[in-house]
Amino acid sequence: KHIHIIHPPLPQKHGATYTCDVEFSSPSLVPSTNWVIDIGAASTILSSVLAKYNLQNLDEVFSDGTLTTTEFMAQQIFKDLKEELQKRNVGFKGTICVKLWESHKAWASFVGSV
Repeated sequence: KHIHIIHPPLPQKHGATYTCDVEFSSPSLVPSTNWVIDIGAASTILSSVLAKYNLQNLDEVFSDGTLTTTEFMAQQIFKDLKEELQKRNVGFKGTICVKLWESHKAWASFVGSV
């Protein structure tokens, strides 16, 4: 839940339920395993990142007045994933695309390199 001051109607709290897709891409496979990333590690890391935001008031999580748009949240999840991958020394090198779906008609994505 958060207040969005730009989008009509007048600002009021509203909630959003997202489906989150994450794509890990790399120009090459890890030679010893023939994978891009250990899917178990990726799943665990994604779950821990998403847990920070699940059922939270985003105006409280980002109390500095940040507009927590779908685009912003896709970028934030990317940043959190990148930080966790580096912290846990997973060894992934490539590109991550985070896509947040509000519905089949409304989504946003953010792509960045790790």
